[in-house]
Amino acid sequence: MTVPFWEIPLGELSTDEWEALCDGCGLCCMQKFEDEDTGEIYYTSIACKLFDDNACRCGDYAGRLFKVPDCLNIRGFSDEQMQWLPATCAYRLRSEGKPLPDWHPLLTDDPESVHAAGISMRGQSHSEEEIPEERWPEYILIEVLPDE
Repeated sequence: MTVPFWEIPLGELSTDEWEALCDGCGLCCMQKFEDEDTGEIYYTSIACKLFDDNACRCGDYAGRLFKVPDCLNIRGFSDEQMQWLPATCAYRLRSEGKPLPDWHPLLTDDPESVHAAGISMRGQSHSEEEIPEERWPEYILIEVLPDE
């Protein structure tokens, strides 16, 4: 019996498998704040300038690391850095040895399932180019996703 690729360790995934693991929620493209005392991450609805709110994906994924200097390439993240990702993120879940959630597009065979589950930022973001940075704290999402 063959194990589905999303159940093997992250370090063993091909580039195509790695990319397919993304659920398309868009949360990694939102600006975040980290509480220096607790380490807690606060997500905002302020999206990177490259974020396509309708597609809920990067508008220039191939060029993102060149066009956005602080864009992070999560493929190189340590297990500790994976904690910066949402609790529902497939990359974080797999780094923690946990299964994908039932709504994940790889399990449902439906790319819309992440949106139907209410997990994505589709239609909910504001471009970082529209909101002055000093106002970003006003856009912190009070309740983003459950921790478990």
